Amino acid sequence: MKKDKIRKSGVVLEALPAGNFRIQLEDGKEALCHLAGKLRIYRIRILPGDKVTVEMSPYDDKRGRIVYRNR
Repeated sequence: MKKDKIRKSGVVLEALPAGNFRIQLEDGKEALCHLAGKLRIYRIRILPGDKVTVEMSPYDDKRGRIVYRNR
């Protein structure tokens, strides 16, 4: 059975190579996140300063996956 993902909001600090981003989470922590597949397929642009929603694993709070870019 899959464990539940934790969803958090944050702001993109910087864009890194290979579709990775450094995110400042709402609780003050930083995380290294990659783009979800749907964002890659539909070529959703993520730029520094964008507000995003991130899915975090319950096991590792330093890594995550960007699942939504807020307007």
